[in-house]
Amino acid sequence: MELKQETVLYDVNNQIATITLNRPNVKNALNDEMHHELFESFKEAERDSNVSVIVLQGAGDAFCSGADLKSASLNDRTAFDYGDSLRDTYNRLILTITQIQKPIIAHINGIAVGAGLSIALACDFRVAAYDAKMALSFLNIGLVPDAGASYFLPRIVGYAKALELGLGQMISAEEAYRINLINQIGTPEELAKQLTETPLEAFGLMKTTMRESYEHSLSEILEKEVHAQRLAGQTEDHAKAVQKFLTKRS
Repeated sequence: MELKQETVLYDVNNQIATITLNRPNVKNALNDEMHHELFESFKEAERDSNVSVIVLQGAGDAFCSGADLKSASLNDRTAFDYGDSLRDTYNRLILTITQIQKPIIAHINGIAVGAGLSIALACDFRVAAYDAKMALSFLNIGLVPDAGASYFLPRIVGYAKALELGLGQMISAEEAYRINLINQIGTPEELAKQLTETPLEAFGLMKTTMRESYEHSLSEILEKEVHAQRLAGQTEDHAKAVQKFLTKRS
């Protein structure tokens, strides 16, 4: 399916869906139209059986500079409610990203600040360009981290470091890698190719179980592993892998 969009580009090649934020003149800042098109792009990638991996990136020299503070809705301060806006835009998007069972890579190809960084945190993997810069800059404008940052960041880097990053200091890709905020420095092609060869159903089950481990006890997670392993053991990927192993052994 071809998505006719302006603020988000969508392309599928070799089982990889590339979703590109396409407002380079404003560092890919998010407005209402981009929210809608980004949501539609992720849903299409989820539906498409030809897609095994999703890569999210930005056009030009930026990943995403966060919310477009010059958008019409934000300018109307008398009628604008930040909470209502979050529910209608970012919350829907973040929940969609986390519920997709396919691997999702955020390619942080430039600056990622505010909600732009929050969206990257919701992805499964983060690969940053060598010259990328990142900041959770909400406090700089008198707001609190949102779009899932309060959930993901402490889990990724720890509570104390998350609070420190919440102060808004810009960090480099090297520092982000040192504190485990990103998985790799460079480009995502090799990782994306590796993930296309990963058993998709087993990956989705692993992703769900690991993410749920934060909210459940050990005994509950052990039972969730029982359920996940039962499902994985019934997949075609598992049957093929076992047969391949047995053939090699014989």
